[in-house]
Amino acid sequence: MSNRFDVITIFPEYFSPLDLSLIGKAKKAGLISVGIHDLRTQTSDVHGSVDDTPYGGGAGMVMSPEPWGKAIDVVASEFPDLTHELIVLTPAGKKLTQELAEELVSSDHLIFACGRYEGIDIRVTDYYKSQPNFKVREISIGDYVLGGGEVATLVIMEAIIRLIPGVIGNPDSLSEESHSIVGDDGSLVEYPNYTKPQEWRGLKVPDVLLSGNHGEIAKWRLAQAQIRTKNLNS
Repeated sequence: MSNRFDVITIFPEYFSPLDLSLIGKAKKAGLISVGIHDLRTQTSDVHGSVDDTPYGGGAGMVMSPEPWGKAIDVVASEFPDLTHELIVLTPAGKKLTQELAEELVSSDHLIFACGRYEGIDIRVTDYYKSQPNFKVREISIGDYVLGGGEVATLVIMEAIIRLIPGVIGNPDSLSEESHSIVGDDGSLVEYPNYTKPQEWRGLKVPDVLLSGNHGEIAKWRLAQAQIRTKNLNS
């Protein structure tokens, strides 16, 4: 079975980019399967309400647990033999890293819960943590706040899907990109890249890259990656 991704959101149209580029090709090739689900279809009132005021007071609205529980149950019931990993997008979650993306590649079924407003009632997370066929992960893509989990879901999905065998045309490129290059101090960002022409607007390609000496090129690239990483963290 191909890797399965399901997304629950109040804005299904947000995920049209999944039909483009590498992800779109992976879908067509059968390497992945994707389902997009409208949370509002699991509501019981004519307005399709998915939120309410927070207990204890405070600004904003909180997404109600009932429609979320129904939506997650429906998605999970379609794949009863799989272990479901529920990804809850939240600024309070664990930060996305390349290592986490590589870990998630091995998951058979990922369900993304795209929260909005002040987030999803925490009981949704607590409930599914207690279910034997579920694993719950709270994930953030950085120390900032977005309008909702849709953008973060697209980021995480792309980080995962590009690692699935067959998605990238040249798999060797995965070992030569940022956070996959390893130096003495850990993972490094990628070295700078150049292509034709050899000179552009007075800027020349470094001589070492024209030398054909692959040993020296490798040394130069590692040194550049170390410099870039140091500058990034300074």
